[in-house]
Amino acid sequence: MLAETPGRVLTGIGDEAALGIDGQLAAVAALGWNAIELRTVDGTPLAELSEAAFDRVAGALADAGVSVAAVDARIGGWARPVTGDFAADLGELAVLERRCARLGTRFVRVMSFPAGGPETCDAGAGGIDAGAWEREALRRTAELAARAHAAGLTLLHENCAGWAGADAGRMIRLLETAGPGLALLFDTGNGPAYGYDGHALLTRLLPHVDRILHVHIKDAVLDGDGRPRYCEPGTGDLRVADSLRLLLDHGYRGALSIEPHIAVRPHEDHREPEDACREAFLRSGLALAGLVDRLDRERAREPASEPAREPAREPAS
Repeated sequence: MLAETPGRVLTGIGDEAALGIDGQLAAVAALGWNAIELRTVDGTPLAELSEAAFDRVAGALADAGVSVAAVDARIGGWARPVTGDFAADLGELAVLERRCARLGTRFVRVMSFPAGGPETCDAGAGGIDAGAWEREALRRTAELAARAHAAGLTLLHENCAGWAGADAGRMIRLLETAGPGLALLFDTGNGPAYGYDGHALLTRLLPHVDRILHVHIKDAVLDGDGRPRYCEPGTGDLRVADSLRLLLDHGYRGALSIEPHIAVRPHEDHREPEDACREAFLRSGLALAGLVDRLDRERAREPASEPAREPAREPAS
């Protein structure tokens, strides 16, 4: 199968391929990749694994020679509204500080606290007004980012659930408020679920591309009502190739991580049989590798811009 492009990390969220760590690592190896993104193992979030279970995960990664590109936390996510107990988020980060150090990764995916129930991006649903939602989401994120930075970690805010999940201006405000402990994770395929155009969002973030440190790759075909049916990268309606071209042309050099959502959709509690999960993961990985290879070849054929010429000097009188 296609190996990753030299100098660029291709990876994927392992639990979309398999429940157990052995199956997750086998899927990554089948693609010729040597990095993985961790979300859950055996259905349990990384921060909630027992010490014995986490020891086994860390040992399996070390034995396979696979690095961890990022860890996906539930902090500020669709099941953690801004009106909920902040202690749950602080406690999860405290566990991940220790576990990320052992895994050798500094990136932790977070979101920015929905106003109400799961997947809420609008004020009012949780009995909180817009101003209070903004103040509390900013306060919580800033405190988490400060703690992460002190521990040598960087939180990656995903364009998903939460106060800043669907709005580039809010994401920039979040970055400015939270400081160096926070950066961005751009997901190519979250737009349809939250009512925005992902490619248009990315264009607004390009002046801050140096703060985009991780990218999730998913694609979908949209039905007549705009609802997504997820598919392999580059085969849907979400302009994944255009978004990748924008990122690469503006100097993005971080990981590209598949999150197919074809056979596994955690927010819908949907998981198909293991063979189907592995097959969807492998198809998506091959599609991403082929797409990146094509874009690299296209960009290599583009003529280099001519260097600026000095203006002709006036002859001495």
